[in-house]
Amino acid sequence: MNILEKIAQGQPEFSKSEKKVAEVILAAPQSAMHSSIATLAKAADVSEPTVNRFCRRMETKGFPDFKLHLAQCLANGTPYVNRHVEEEDGPDAYTSKIFDSTMAALDVARKHLDINTINKAVDILTQAKKISFFGLGASASVAQDAQNKFFRFNVPVIHFDDVLMQRMSCINSCEGEVVVFISHTGRTKSHVESAELARNNDATVIGITDSASPLARECNLVLSLEVTEDTDMYMPMSSRIAQLVLVDILATGFTLRRGSKFRENLKRVKDGLKESRFSKGMRDH
Repeated sequence: MNILEKIAQGQPEFSKSEKKVAEVILAAPQSAMHSSIATLAKAADVSEPTVNRFCRRMETKGFPDFKLHLAQCLANGTPYVNRHVEEEDGPDAYTSKIFDSTMAALDVARKHLDINTINKAVDILTQAKKISFFGLGASASVAQDAQNKFFRFNVPVIHFDDVLMQRMSCINSCEGEVVVFISHTGRTKSHVESAELARNNDATVIGITDSASPLARECNLVLSLEVTEDTDMYMPMSSRIAQLVLVDILATGFTLRRGSKFRENLKRVKDGLKESRFSKGMRDH
């Protein structure tokens, strides 16, 4: 975890003064990296010793060492900065914040994704005799998108966003079937219980979720995106986009693994839909 991720995740436990320092750094990490301790303290309206204590809390040796960690973090690409929209933000501010945090979250997710785990997931999905995608809340739309992607792959695929239907489906699952649970927090009780039911019935359970969550413990394989987003307080944004990208990755891997003959079948499906659309050059009259 880089220094900015540590700050973003640690905010709920910070003191009032530490939160002031954190907010200044997260709002402008480049400026903080080039600031003196006096300048940063003034910007945060705290004392210089408070800044030093904050730096040590972040497991650095002091302000110079903290700035070194910050420089390393910024050199590795766009950092994840949890920039919440404030009440006084105008359209320009909240538009920029949402784009910035989403792009940064995708960059973090890309760096944290384990390619070997992706490969295993593609192996499992291509050998499945049936695939189920389950999500609730914001993740339900991701599960529906997954069904739309995998439906054209000539394998039985279902999606439910109803707790009871998910539970009944897992009770009826069996060996050779794959059940994919999509949950940012991995703390939804019904998901954890349904995942246990599916696994007990010898289905293979894949979780797109937090690797340290209760749901992850019930999965045979976990794909963790490591997107830092407090969905207990804020509506899911960046995490949902990262989940959608991961579904695209799995669908692409599935297509490539099945070979050229399979891709020819996909082309036939696509060609069969052409008559349902107006041509690109057509204009309204």
